[in-house]
Amino acid sequence: MDVDIVSESENPMLHRTDVTFELTHEDATPERLQVRDSLAAKLNKNADEVVIRSLKTKFGMRKTVGQAKVYDTADHARDVEQDHMLERNKIGAADDADADAEAEEA
Repeated sequence: MDVDIVSESENPMLHRTDVTFELTHEDATPERLQVRDSLAAKLNKNADEVVIRSLKTKFGMRKTVGQAKVYDTADHARDVEQDHMLERNKIGAADDADADAEAEEA
């Protein structure tokens, strides 16, 4: 899977960068989490700071165009993003698991 950044625009009010990227893949469209990890590695960011908003593949093509929001910190992502987008991108899931484990111990 090859990731190319098409455009980036800063959004300082929300502490993020809006990124449009193009993904070239050999097989079926990769899963959202695989794309998130690859994009985070390309941008030298933590995976919890990257939220994949959309992935669009045209029928029969091996290219996918996507949009992502890259936050300064994972806390900024949790503050700004909607709950269903955090759930899709598995952001905050580890924190919830830790909280559940602490609640069971008490």
